[in-house]
Amino acid sequence: MTRTFVAGLLLAAVALCWAPPLRAIEFVFGDSEVSAPGEADPVRSLAAHAEARAASGEPLQALLFIHQALAVPAGTRSEELLTQAHGLLRDHLDDAELAEATFMFSGSPLGQDALLQQAVRAAAHGHTELARRLAESLMQGGIPFPYRPEAVRLWERLTGQGWLRRAVGVLLPLSGRYANFGEMVRRGMDLALEIHQAGGKKPDRFLYRDTGADPVMSEKAVIELVEGEQVLAIAGPLTGAAAQAAASQAQQLSVPLLTLSQKDGLPEAGDYVFRDSLTSRQQVVTLVRYAMDEQKLTAFAVLSPANRLGREMAELFASEVERRGGRIAARQSYPENITDFRRQIKLLRGEDPDAPDPEPSGAGGTASQPKPLPFEALFIPDYADRVGLIAPQLAFFGIENHLLLGINGWNSPDLVRLAGRFVEGAVFVDGFFRDSPHPLVQEFVDRYSEKYGEEPSILEAQGYDAASILLLLLDRAEIRTREDFRLALSRVRNYPGVTGATSFTQQGDAEKKLFLLQVQDGNIVQIN
Repeated sequence: MTRTFVAGLLLAAVALCWAPPLRAIEFVFGDSEVSAPGEADPVRSLAAHAEARAASGEPLQALLFIHQALAVPAGTRSEELLTQAHGLLRDHLDDAELAEATFMFSGSPLGQDALLQQAVRAAAHGHTELARRLAESLMQGGIPFPYRPEAVRLWERLTGQGWLRRAVGVLLPLSGRYANFGEMVRRGMDLALEIHQAGGKKPDRFLYRDTGADPVMSEKAVIELVEGEQVLAIAGPLTGAAAQAAASQAQQLSVPLLTLSQKDGLPEAGDYVFRDSLTSRQQVVTLVRYAMDEQKLTAFAVLSPANRLGREMAELFASEVERRGGRIAARQSYPENITDFRRQIKLLRGEDPDAPDPEPSGAGGTASQPKPLPFEALFIPDYADRVGLIAPQLAFFGIENHLLLGINGWNSPDLVRLAGRFVEGAVFVDGFFRDSPHPLVQEFVDRYSEKYGEEPSILEAQGYDAASILLLLLDRAEIRTREDFRLALSRVRNYPGVTGATSFTQQGDAEKKLFLLQVQDGNIVQIN
C-alpha cells in the first residue's frame, strides 16, 4: 500500500466527520489571482484560469478556480465546469491530492465528486468497508451533484443491496372532504422536520402523497413510494378505508407503515403495519383503570348514543369493566339527535319511563327523595355539546354525586360552557392536552403557535409525534433496510411524545400513557 494512499484514507475519514470553512482554501493556495477582480464576466475569466492551470499540470489550482466560478451568483456553464472538474478529480490527482481536494471542497459539489473518487479508489484497492462508508455518506448527504447515481451503483455493487433513500413517504387526505384534517397532520409533521433539521441533523425528507380517502389511490401511492421513490417507510393514511388498503399493500411489499387511523384491525394486517393513533380501546382501558384502581369503584352504568362510536365505546367499556371484575348495573342508548333524555335517565334509575315526572324539591332544582342507584359511576361516550344537554337532566332526575366518565370528545371549552356545575368533578381522557404542565407539551404548543399563529389540536400533535419517531429512526446509521426499520419501530419503548409516552405492542399498536382530565372549579385540568 502506497504512502499517498494511506494519507488519502486518513483524510477521507476526517472528511466524513468535519467540514472546514471554504474560506480555508484561500489560505492553502495563497494565490492572489483567485479573486479575478475587475473582470466583466467573472465566470468566463475563472474558467479560463482553470483551463490554464490544468494545462500547466496544476489540477488543484484549476479546481479552485472552478469552485469559485460555480459560486458566482446566477453564473452559467455550471454543467460544463462540473464535467471539467470531474475529469480532473478522476484522472489528474494522486491519492494525497484527492484527499486534500475532498477536505478543502467539503460542502460543495466538487467536494462530493472528490469523495466519490476516493470511494472508487478505495474499492479498487480492496478497502471495501471504507468505500461503502464513503459512498453511503454521499447518498445520505443533501448536497446535489451530477454523479450521485455513480455513488448509488458503487454502494449497490459493494453491498449487494438496492439503495433505499433516507426518506419517508406520507399518505394524507390533502384534498376532498378530509383535506383540513390532512393539512393539520402535515403541519405537525413539518414542524417536527424543521426542528430536527435545525439541530444539525441529516436532511431527511417526507414525500407527501395526496390520497384523499380513496383506498385505490392509497394502494397506488404505496406502490409508487416503494418501487419508485425507494423510501424506507411510510406514514398514514388517516381515514379507515384508505388505511386498510394501504396496510394490506404495505404488508405485501414488506415496507413499514405507521398509520394514523383509528380503524380496528389495522396492525393485524401483518408485522410491517403499526399504528400511532388514539383508539377507543386505549381510552376505555385508561378510564376503567382510573375508576377501579384509583377510585375503587365496582358498579357502573353506560348512557351512549345509538351510533357506531357509541356502540363501540359501550361494548369496550362493558367488556373491560367485567374483565377486571366489576359489573355493569345499567345500560341505555339514545338516538343521536334527541335533546330530551328523561326516558333513558329514568330507565337507568330503574323507574317507569312513562310515569309523571316528580316535583322539584325547590332550591336544589332536583326531584325530591331520589331512589338509591345501583351504580357508582356513569360512562357517556359522546361529545361536549351533547353532554352539555345530558348533564343538567341527570342532576334533575337525581343522578348526582356520581362520577361522570367521558371520552376525548369531552375535551372542549364547550363542556364547561354548556354544562357548568353539572360536570364538576367529571373525569375524561384524551391523547393530547395543550394546557398540560409537561415541558415537552408546552414547548410544542409554543413552537406551533409561533409558526402557525394558532394552537394545535390532537391531529397536529399526532403528526408531530409520528414524524419525530420516524426521524429518530432515520438518524440511526445502522438502519439500512426496511426490515431494519421495521424491527427498530417494533422496539420503540416509552418514546417521550407530546401525545404521551409511546411504545409499540407485539401486535404493532401504540401503547400510550393518555392524559386524564378533570373539571375542577370550572376548569379542565390534568390529574395524572
